[in-house]
Amino acid sequence: MKSLAIAATGMNAQQLNVEVIANNIANINTTSYKRARAEFTDLFYQVDRMQGVPNRTGEAAIPEGVKVGLGVRNTAVRKLHLQGTLSSTGNAYDLAINGRGWFQIVGPNSETLYSRAGTFNTNADRQLVTAEGYELQPAIIIPQNTTEVTVNESGQVYAKVDGEVNPRLLGQLTLANFANEAGLEPLGGNLYRETRASGVAVTGLAADVGFGKIYQKYLEASNVDPVKEITELISAQRAYEMNSKVIQASDEMSSIVAKGMRS
Repeated sequence: MKSLAIAATGMNAQQLNVEVIANNIANINTTSYKRARAEFTDLFYQVDRMQGVPNRTGEAAIPEGVKVGLGVRNTAVRKLHLQGTLSSTGNAYDLAINGRGWFQIVGPNSETLYSRAGTFNTNADRQLVTAEGYELQPAIIIPQNTTEVTVNESGQVYAKVDGEVNPRLLGQLTLANFANEAGLEPLGGNLYRETRASGVAVTGLAADVGFGKIYQKYLEASNVDPVKEITELISAQRAYEMNSKVIQASDEMSSIVAKGMRS
């Protein structure tokens, strides 16, 4: 029976769906995490009778044919790059982007990577780095004897240095945008890599047209909605159970046929 194979594809699809939901829930408190959504499409159809074809020459065309679907398959696990809420931290090195844009990070092998997580700190050379120790690009170095660091909405970084009257401009942060953010490759550690699907990074200044603003002493929270995820989880569980019932029913029907043939 084809129903066994069809229901099996449904169970596999819902298993993947649950795994995606589980990962969303696990990252509910991950800074700047973007929830994912599993997307599916139907498989090929077995055609027993074509619509629009007459039974015999000169007769009217058949209005509806007979086509039986062969199941479902996964097409994508899409990252939903929607804005997360901004939460105040009070830490001068915490930065959040409100709107479009990505921080540029110098990753392993000097590769440029991208992140929305602005949990920065200083390393031994007093340079701003991520929580994993990767350098922020353009480089910002905090001078000795700095008493206060200020980052405005357009990404200019100032330091109030002991003994100097006016704040010192340390540098200008730039943001990157992509034509298709869903095409970015997630690498873990809140880092993403540019791909052919995402398009080439377009850099610009924060608060300019098409770019978000930078807020100091804030972090962008995960955009996972716990209520929505639990609802999706229950729906996936029910769908999995229904497909398992189809397999059970098909198996019982096959047993009936087999018994009838033996007798």
